[in-house]
Amino acid sequence: MMIMKYKVKSTIILLIASIFFVGCNDGYLDRRIDSRLSKEQVFSSYDYVTQFVVGTYSWLPNGFDRIDGAMLASASDEAEHTWDGSEIQKFNYGSWTPYSNPDDQWNRLFSGIRRVNLLLENIDNVNLDSYKLNPLPDMQAEYNRRVADLKRWKYEMRFLRAYFYFELVKRYGAVPIIEKTLSIEDDFSNITRNSIPECIDFIVAECDSVATILNVYPGREPNDPNASGRITKGAAMALKSRTLLIAASPLFLEPDNLTDQKPSDPIKWKKAADAAKDVIELGVYSLSPTYSGIFNNYGSPELILAYRHGNSNRFERANYPIGYEQGQSGTTPTQNLVNAYEMLNGKSINDPGSGYDPQNPYQNRDPRLLQTVIVNNSQWNGRKVELWTGGRDGKGKDQASKTGYYLKKYVIENLDLLQNRTAAHTWALFRLAEIYLNYAEALNEYDPTNPDIAKYVNLVRNRAGMPNLPDGLTQEQMRERIIHERRVEFAFEEHRFWDVRRWKIAASVLGSPITGMEITRIDDNHFQFQEVPVENRVFMNKMYWYPIPQNELIKTDWDQNPDW
Repeated sequence: MMIMKYKVKSTIILLIASIFFVGCNDGYLDRRIDSRLSKEQVFSSYDYVTQFVVGTYSWLPNGFDRIDGAMLASASDEAEHTWDGSEIQKFNYGSWTPYSNPDDQWNRLFSGIRRVNLLLENIDNVNLDSYKLNPLPDMQAEYNRRVADLKRWKYEMRFLRAYFYFELVKRYGAVPIIEKTLSIEDDFSNITRNSIPECIDFIVAECDSVATILNVYPGREPNDPNASGRITKGAAMALKSRTLLIAASPLFLEPDNLTDQKPSDPIKWKKAADAAKDVIELGVYSLSPTYSGIFNNYGSPELILAYRHGNSNRFERANYPIGYEQGQSGTTPTQNLVNAYEMLNGKSINDPGSGYDPQNPYQNRDPRLLQTVIVNNSQWNGRKVELWTGGRDGKGKDQASKTGYYLKKYVIENLDLLQNRTAAHTWALFRLAEIYLNYAEALNEYDPTNPDIAKYVNLVRNRAGMPNLPDGLTQEQMRERIIHERRVEFAFEEHRFWDVRRWKIAASVLGSPITGMEITRIDDNHFQFQEVPVENRVFMNKMYWYPIPQNELIKTDWDQNPDW
């Protein structure tokens, strides 16, 4: 949406009948409320404020199909999106601009920030007199409960604002910190972008404040089955861990240097390690007994914060193999990703002693492979998947996978799409395995002989059924193993796209060709496999950062991000 200079037009529609609110995304300059209720009516009512708070949670991100039906994985070396016309392909072709960014979250995130600011400015106006002035014990108890809720909600909303700022900073770098709602009288042309260190400090300070007030459980009872969907002390500490990890990473240490130099600051790495260790020492979370048991499982003990969707089948329609009724292929894993999974003995498939057989490529591999990727001739949803050329799901079919694979992770098997059957989906925002690997990575950068490094990487590997890392790894070797572990553990969870940027390896990773597997059927159980090129991709150094939307530059005197 084009916004003329010095003119802002936006609305937040408060749909009081719904638990979720619909907010328009016209950016941080969005200044007024247009609703069937006045601001005073909304923020004097406990019930309306309750709904406003719950609705603000809907600004949290989820990665199922948010970029024109595609996952962000399709803009990394994890996946290729089947539909060539999808907006996600602009990343891969290098054709995105300040006017056209497939993942331009600027307006949406600042809209969420404005919503939080509006609530924080008005939440103290909630009228509880009917309870406060009633001497009956039940009414007094209800008054105390509501007062406690209002206090807790302030800090939940401050977490959300910090989270929105984290999402902005990792995309755009320096952004303006806005802690109040702007009025018509405000001159937004004087608003400036805070530096990246200032933004990081703001996010960390908010996380610290939230963590001092919120409990490790979101409600009044331990083991609340809805715990993973509410903001808690652990969620604030996890966001702090992730924020300090990126702050210590090479890209954020030298944000204007977009070459491959990789500076390091031991003090920042120590802060990142300490923040991760603090989450671990809460003792509240535990690794899921199985890797596959994490996903679409709202009650997983590993989840620190998750986004829960209502029942639907949209993600399944978008990603079921093409040979299944209503299947549209969608996000398809690459051979690049498949090759990254080790053998069960812990060796790379490129190691001559690994036992890897190129003509039996999925045997004796890291179990996470077959829990993440649908491979040829595997049993899935009532039959064997035919990814060979000419098969029901293979090349030769319109919109068939170009890579020789389909997505399994997060896809709910056995939904009858013809009958429009649905199921609930849960997107993991923070989970314990990430904290373990955050801790190991940060520790390796400033205290590389610390035995905790291998300990926490091995905990993640062992849960998946993989052996310990070899003893005696150097700092550089351990760094490479942690990069590898994050790649396979967090595939399709929107980590890889950002990790390769903060590590300053995106130019080589995202600028390299995508490959797939050509499969030829010999008979029902025998096939020939050949790795083939699928797509050449483009990555220029300026793409380490997103461009500031051109509409915002029209209204300000800001400089655009480098080379955009």
